Amino acid sequence: MDTQQKDLSYFKLRLQELLNTSFPEKAFDTKFIQQRSSWAANAYEGAFRSGNPIERCDEIANYILFEGLHFSKFDTVFQAVCNEFDTIMADEELRPFALKMSPVCEPVFTNYQLTDDFAYTTEYDLLYTEITGTIAIWIEENGLQ
Repeated sequence: MDTQQKDLSYFKLRLQELLNTSFPEKAFDTKFIQQRSSWAANAYEGAFRSGNPIERCDEIANYILFEGLHFSKFDTVFQAVCNEFDTIMADEELRPFALKMSPVCEPVFTNYQLTDDFAYTTEYDLLYTEITGTIAIWIEENGLQ
């Protein structure tokens, strides 16, 4: 039982780190974090008991832990802010500004089929351009505040 608790906290920490960085909108969803971590820990333990090598157990657990969390809307907004607007604000203002712009940019994402590998499609370039334009218009209308 003690090992399972350690596994569960390990998966919770890994998931929490990803959510804090790339999915801030999910970072405080304790039910989601608990459920995903528990599933991943159970999958790891089951795979291990079935005789799988550690690497395969990790793959199985990671698949469950990070399912649907490979493409991040926030990362896209943050990347646009960092690449396109970094000359008009200090480095320490980039992430807070991207957090502020995320809800502003949310309607743009509804025009795209977002999948885990979306960042590797030609549609991504269009999305990135639209996000950049949306942020530029917002700054023009509201300033940097």
